[in-house]
Amino acid sequence: MIKFLDLNKINSKYESAFALGFTSFLKSGYYIKGLEVEQFETNFAAYCGTKHCIGVANGLDALTLIFKGYLELGKLQAGDEVMVPANTYIATLLSVLNTGLKPIFIEPDIETFNISPSEIEKHLKPSVKAILVVHLYGQLANMTAINQIAKANNLLVIEDAAQAHGALSVSEEKKAGNLSNASGFSFYPTKNLGALGDAGAVTTNDDELAACIKLLHNYGSSKKYVNQKIGINSRLDELQATFLNVKLKDLDTDNAKRRDIANKYLNGIKNSKIKLPYYDGSSNHVFHVFVVRVDDRSRFIKHLEQNEIGYLIHYPIAPHQQEALSHYKSLYLPVTERIHETVVSIPLHPELTTVEVKTIINALNLY
Repeated sequence: MIKFLDLNKINSKYESAFALGFTSFLKSGYYIKGLEVEQFETNFAAYCGTKHCIGVANGLDALTLIFKGYLELGKLQAGDEVMVPANTYIATLLSVLNTGLKPIFIEPDIETFNISPSEIEKHLKPSVKAILVVHLYGQLANMTAINQIAKANNLLVIEDAAQAHGALSVSEEKKAGNLSNASGFSFYPTKNLGALGDAGAVTTNDDELAACIKLLHNYGSSKKYVNQKIGINSRLDELQATFLNVKLKDLDTDNAKRRDIANKYLNGIKNSKIKLPYYDGSSNHVFHVFVVRVDDRSRFIKHLEQNEIGYLIHYPIAPHQQEALSHYKSLYLPVTERIHETVVSIPLHPELTTVEVKTIINALNLY
C-alpha cells in the first residue's frame, strides 16, 4: 500500500535533532514564548523576506489576528466585505466571519484553482475593503494582477499561504508571505513545513500591524499583567518552534523534490480520463498536494483502492454548501461546485520513492 502521506517517514530523519531540541527545551525552563520562538520568528521572516513574523497557535488564528489587527487600527470596520475564493478550506471563511466581516465568494480559475482576477473585478464595489487570496494546493495566485486591482481600488490584500511555504514569484522575486499587506501561515503537520502539532504565523512588512498583532495574540499585553487591548491567547508553542527551526533548513530542498515528482507525474500520466493540474514549470508551485480531476470520482477512487494507492479529496464539500454556512447555500457558484465534485489528490511528498512514483503513474495510466 502506498500511503497518501507518510508523516513517520517524513519526520524520521529528524528524530535525533528533535530529541536534542526537546532536551534543550526541557532544561531551558522557558516553555512559553522562549528563545526557540524568537529564533523561528527571525528565521522565518528572513526566509519569506519580510520585516516581521509573529508566531501564533495555528493558521486560522493567523488570519483571524490579521483581520482583528486591521479592525483595531481602523483600516477595516465591522461589516466590511472581504473577497474570498469560493473553493477554499472553510478556515479561510471562518477568519472573516469570526471577526465580524462579510465574505464575498469569488469563483476560481478552473485551470489553476486559484481566485480569478477577472472575477474579482466583477465584484468590485464600495463596501469591499479587502481581498483574501489563497495560494491553493501550493500554487501562487496571480498576485501581480490582484495587487494591481487592489492598488487601483484602495483594497487590502491578505494571503492565506497555509499551503504555499516557499513558493516563489519569479516575476516579483518574492516568496509567499511577502506578496501582500499581510499573510497567514499554518504549520499543521501535513504542510510542506509541518510541526508536530498545531502551529502558525503571521508575516508582514507593516510595522503598525505587527505591533498590534504582537499585543492581540498575547492577551492584548506587551508586559505581564498590563493589557492594552482585548486580545486572545494564540502563541506559537515553544516546542513546536523547536521542531520548525530544525525543519526549515530543508524546506527548499523538499519543495524541489516535490516539483520533481510533480514533473514525473505530468510527463508520465497519459490518460484522457484524467485532467492533470496546470503548472508553468516555475518555482511558483510547491505542490503541497497534487490534484487531478476526473468526471467519475467514485470509479476513479475505486481504481486507486484496488491498486493500493492512497488518496484524499481536497475538498469534498464546497464551503457554501456546508451546514455551518447554510445561509450561503443559494449562491450560484458552478465553477467552484464542479471543482469540488471532481478533484482527487494523489500521493506526493519528498519521501516517495522512484518505484512508488512509477507504480502510481502506471496505475493511473491503466484507469
